[in-house]
Amino acid sequence: MLSNYEVYQLLTDLKEQRKDSGKNKHSAGQQNLNTIMYEVTHTCFLSFQTLKYLSKTPCSRQNPETVKNFLTTMVPHKLTKAEKLQLLNHRPETAVEIQLMVEESEERLSEEQIEELIQKVTDVLPGDPEQEGSTPSNEAEMEEGIDQ
Repeated sequence: MLSNYEVYQLLTDLKEQRKDSGKNKHSAGQQNLNTIMYEVTHTCFLSFQTLKYLSKTPCSRQNPETVKNFLTTMVPHKLTKAEKLQLLNHRPETAVEIQLMVEESEERLSEEQIEELIQKVTDVLPGDPEQEGSTPSNEAEMEEGIDQ
């Protein structure tokens, strides 16, 4: 299983390799690589769409240290690997979201543990870049426009 961050990094690295490979197209090895890249590009058109989507999610702001810190923080909660992966990928902010990602959460976690989990997730993982673009000053300006 791969996290969204790992997929994002892989696709970003492949994109960079493709750019670098375009600079030196004349060697025989490079020609084979270009053929493979051509086939991959046509068979995996979704990789571009996936990269575009992931670049707009919080995973684009994660790094190996963040992921490691997150996984270390989750140890006391006795979550499965799949549940940790869901939390890492989706960065839940509400108890309902936790219930959707953690199997039998009502039986396994108390309300306090769920709130603690949400707090840890929001403290450790970077937020959605689009949501963070909405600053209090922007909200104040919007409210002023409504009042007028």
